[in-house]
Amino acid sequence: MPLPSRPASISATERHARLGRLRENMEAAGFSAVLIGATESLRYFTGLVWHQSERLLGALVTPTTLTYIVPGFERSRVETLPHLPGEIATWEEEESPARLIASLLAATDKLALDDALPLFAYHELVRALGVDRIGDGARLIRDLRLCKSAAEIALIQYAMDLTLEVHKRAHVMMEPGIRASDVVRYIDEQHRALGASGGSTFCIVSFGTATSLPHGADGDQVLEKGQAILVDTGTRIDGYHSDLTRTYMLDEADAEFERVWSIEREAQQAVFEAAQIGVEARMLDEAARAVLVREGLGPDYRLPGLPHRAGHGLGLEIHEEPYIVRGNGTRLRAGMCFSNEPMIVVPGQFGIRLEDHIFMSDTGPRWFTQPATGPTQPFA
Repeated sequence: MPLPSRPASISATERHARLGRLRENMEAAGFSAVLIGATESLRYFTGLVWHQSERLLGALVTPTTLTYIVPGFERSRVETLPHLPGEIATWEEEESPARLIASLLAATDKLALDDALPLFAYHELVRALGVDRIGDGARLIRDLRLCKSAAEIALIQYAMDLTLEVHKRAHVMMEPGIRASDVVRYIDEQHRALGASGGSTFCIVSFGTATSLPHGADGDQVLEKGQAILVDTGTRIDGYHSDLTRTYMLDEADAEFERVWSIEREAQQAVFEAAQIGVEARMLDEAARAVLVREGLGPDYRLPGLPHRAGHGLGLEIHEEPYIVRGNGTRLRAGMCFSNEPMIVVPGQFGIRLEDHIFMSDTGPRWFTQPATGPTQPFA
């Protein structure tokens, strides 16, 4: 099936609205400014994409201004990159960016920090401002990013559709004797061919007993007849991630693989059905584990069973809130997006992870991609 048209990028209007909400949160929490580092939050609010390094670059948001904090020699490059309009304040190599930030604030202003700033930046700011004038800006930022807009969901949907098509193409090429490294390379090529300029953001291809290692085994593997296959990969579209896993066999599955595969699919469906507006995230993890315990697996994190959380949020970061994990009391709201992947590991034999993602509509859960239909039929 052809992919749908690529959705529009996030507009400047939406980014300005995000800044407006950040300023409201900032004021309500008693802060005079927020410092955003070269993190995914910088992209979220301003559109500027920059890789974090030992030189501090970011944006200082006050009730009325947006000021980019930039190393002097990088100013010309920043000016060429897409970003919301704002002042650019520069610091030279022998100068302290923390002192520059302090000079842009009043003596009594309290500064909230992006929680993804590196620790060295925090220490510099403490020396420049004093610890009493610095606070944690995590909730000011994260609570805004937690629920995705229609434009964000459209971008994630497109990325998911693209990666699902890549999975289908990779499935066609699977045959005994193929190397995992060849599949990884092919998946990257196909992501690029379909329009993801960065290719695969990651790719795990495991065969046989290596599928029982959730994040794959070291070294190259060669597929043998009758082995389980696990492929977990994703890409990015305008910064937004896809992330899909399929586990299957090429020929008729043996009885034990088929049994455990069916339990995995049932656990995945239990998570979906538990995902209702207002339900706490922990209840989804509990729903998956209840299925496993009923079938004699687990309990808790014991193996054979589910060794990790049942899912994670996804957006500009591949792992972000909300985490579908025991103890998480976050209540599901419209716009939340998260994975559904209650993997079952049978040590020394195989692991089965079926990973699709959910977004919460006003009326309940919706699949980004339809789940697999059987142990030798990885696609709906």
